[in-house]
Amino acid sequence: MILYNLVVIICISCIISIYTYSFYKRDAVASETASSANRLHLLSSRLDIACDELINIVQNCAGRKSLFLTSILTGRNNRSNEEFGIYAADVLKDLCAISGYNEYIHKIMVYEKDSLFIQAGTSHGSWNDADCIMSAPWFHELLSKNMREYTLTLIDNPFPLNAKTIPQLLPLIRPLQYSKKESPQDAWVCLTLSPKLFQNTLELLPQDKSIMIMTSDYSPISSINMDSFTLEDMKAILQSPSDPIGSLRVNLSDMDCILTWERLPVSGLILCEVLPLNQISPNLNAIRATVGLVFLSCVAIGFSLSLLFTRYLTRPIMRLIDHMEVISSGDFSRNPHIESNDELGIIGRQINEMSAHVSVLMENRIRDEQEKMSLEIKMLQAQINPHFLYNTLDSIKWIATMQHNAGIVRAVSALSSLLKNMAKGFHEKVTIRQELDFLDNYITIEKIRYMELFDVAITVDDPMLYDAYIIKLTLQPLVENSIFSGIEPSGKPGLIQIHIFSREQVLYISIRDNGIGISDENIARMLTDTSRVTKHYMSGIGLPNVDRRIKLVYGQEYGLTIDSELGVYTCVTVSLPLELKDCDEGVSYVPNHSD
Repeated sequence: MILYNLVVIICISCIISIYTYSFYKRDAVASETASSANRLHLLSSRLDIACDELINIVQNCAGRKSLFLTSILTGRNNRSNEEFGIYAADVLKDLCAISGYNEYIHKIMVYEKDSLFIQAGTSHGSWNDADCIMSAPWFHELLSKNMREYTLTLIDNPFPLNAKTIPQLLPLIRPLQYSKKESPQDAWVCLTLSPKLFQNTLELLPQDKSIMIMTSDYSPISSINMDSFTLEDMKAILQSPSDPIGSLRVNLSDMDCILTWERLPVSGLILCEVLPLNQISPNLNAIRATVGLVFLSCVAIGFSLSLLFTRYLTRPIMRLIDHMEVISSGDFSRNPHIESNDELGIIGRQINEMSAHVSVLMENRIRDEQEKMSLEIKMLQAQINPHFLYNTLDSIKWIATMQHNAGIVRAVSALSSLLKNMAKGFHEKVTIRQELDFLDNYITIEKIRYMELFDVAITVDDPMLYDAYIIKLTLQPLVENSIFSGIEPSGKPGLIQIHIFSREQVLYISIRDNGIGISDENIARMLTDTSRVTKHYMSGIGLPNVDRRIKLVYGQEYGLTIDSELGVYTCVTVSLPLELKDCDEGVSYVPNHSD
């Protein structure tokens, strides 16, 4: 029943997961479509500003006679006319410069037949530039447009001087409104715009997107990453909708895409972006988290309901099983809850009667087994004693000696010496020499274990200090901490320096290692807190024990002090009163703690 419910729950979870994935994918597509519309709106805002500035230049030149004051051609050799011509050309350059788009103005020309012809822009001018404009096939069509029509069109460069470097331009032409010429073609202003403006504007957008700028007649001006899509397909799609802003899901070059567009009302430019759906990936982390949460929640709820339902149906059986487990653990007491008037209750009554009989038998069996076990333990204790262990180690040592295995000989000898010393008790006092011999056995074993990972250097300032007394097993825990918690975690060979010296009848022993060190906030806890601080620092186990033993024997003014720097060193210093061994096995100095 539980398995059946789990299968149903898993199916429901899969359906919810598929729905969640579909929802997130739709959300991702909608989000990317909105981002595309925002990008195009930002692009259109920039281009609107640029077009407004350029149209403003053309309108000023076409409608403001005061801009150039008067005619500059009243005589070929008239000096004032030449100066005014230079002035008018500078005015035209300044007018372009203040717009902020001077670098994209290929040419701007103000022409009035037999009276005025000045030009400015980024390209070099020529004496026949006006003739090139007037002979172009688009000249009359653009000149005859309404004064409010400034739709941009892409035309071939009419100026032979730089037609190869800049093959196409976007012209804006308007007749001079203040001119008295009878025909508009005799007085006009023409501004030709470089497509570089649109390419530089596209470079401000993310370069991994596919964006194109076209004129109102679907001639491409500039684009990024549009090589995979044909212009004819896009033209056929964009001709259908009349909305200035919109998006459609279409098929372009055998790819399922989202096409977003925006039409500029004044210039007539069309901005479009193509988003291939295979490049739109939903937030996989969010999907995994949501699907996992839904799946686990459904499984947990379904499993809980299944357990409750099953438990309700099988409650009598579960009571019998529980009681049988109690019996198997050794408790043969009667359980009235398993007895009832149904078939399972009868079985429960028989189990209670059986357990009562078994209880008597088990008590007798347990008593016999306890006696047997007691005898076996005594036999084992009699067999395994220190002398048997020492003899065994000695045998292993001689076997290794005969086989010329010096490593085993050293390890067994050191272990045997350690066991003998430890078996004699921990609270007796020994000399420094004896403590160092005991420490040497421990270091021998640890060097074999760690394959010479560390070295130990021992310095004794005064040879008589070898006969100074110290509590047995004081140095071994400190060296052990230096190895396990200082040098081993650093992962590099280390050095343990032991320095023994005396000052004013006080014996000092410093154990310094170049391991990982201890932080300042943990040093104060090392001697009081026996719990493990962190895996990166000394554990504290052993140090409080040594410190407490010294204080109990010698007084609170003695014990351990710790100095450390993270990543550099740790130094533990032992201080205790100086007690020297004399010829009569006494001491030369014993401090009076009652003072």
